[in-house]
Amino acid sequence: MGLPCQTVPLSPEQVAQLHRKLSDLRHNVNNHLALMVAALELIRRKPEMVDRMVSNLTEQPQKILEEIKKFSEELERALKITHD
Repeated sequence: MGLPCQTVPLSPEQVAQLHRKLSDLRHNVNNHLALMVAALELIRRKPEMVDRMVSNLTEQPQKILEEIKKFSEELERALKITHD
C-alpha cells in the first residue's frame, strides 16, 4: 500500500463531503441489514416464503461489500493512498 509521504491537506468542503459519504455508507449498510432481518422475520412467521426470501438474503452481503468498496476507494483517493 502506497501511503503519502507528506501531510494530505483536506479543505473543510472535502472533509464535509467525506463525512456525507460515510454517513451514506452507514445508512445504506443499515438498510441492507434491515432487509436481511426483515426477511428472516418473515421466514420465521411464514416458512412457506423461504424460497423468495433466500434470494433477498443472499443479495444483501454483496450489496454491502459494494458499498464499502465504493467508500473505501473514494477515501483512499482523497487521502492519496495507492495500491502498489
